[in-house]
Amino acid sequence: MFFVFNKQKIYTYMVSIVTVVLLFCVAGSLNNTSNGGNTIQTSSTTGKLLPIYNVQTEEKKVAFTMNCAWNADDIDSILKTLQDNQTKITFFMVGDWIEKFPDAVKKIHEAGHEIASHSDTHPHVNNLSYEKNIEEIEKSNEKIEKATGKRTKIYRAPYGEYNDTVIKSAQDKGYHTIQWNLDTLDYTGLTRR
Repeated sequence: MFFVFNKQKIYTYMVSIVTVVLLFCVAGSLNNTSNGGNTIQTSSTTGKLLPIYNVQTEEKKVAFTMNCAWNADDIDSILKTLQDNQTKITFFMVGDWIEKFPDAVKKIHEAGHEIASHSDTHPHVNNLSYEKNIEEIEKSNEKIEKATGKRTKIYRAPYGEYNDTVIKSAQDKGYHTIQWNLDTLDYTGLTRR
């Protein structure tokens, strides 16, 4: 049996492996500084509301997430890689993406991955009113429920933007706003040659 790898595939695998190692290192260091309980910081010392960047726990776990906002060309490959590595992740989906790629949503759901809200239309949420922020979250959640039969209680704001209005609108409707703490920068073309 022969395996053929081109330069792009090798580079992509290397970036993936380095990312996983870094995530485990971050998780280990968080675990070492943990105060023994599960904690989530949702406000700063200045009183500004914050999204959840990480959860400190004594369990050796890393949470992988992916945003689905633009295309679905690589969903089959991503799902195969996740299956091969016995890994489940959370896919944050934009409502428009759900409508555009219903087969991809179905595959992701059937593979047992968590599906969460990434807004309905991927706007710059810092520019929206409290009511419009709620509308973005609720509309996307309705599409998630229609596609999967389940509602979500987690939300990731587009572009990683947030302010007190964004966080409060989500909290008031019972959503936990999730941010990332390590970005692979894959959307910058880093893994493409």
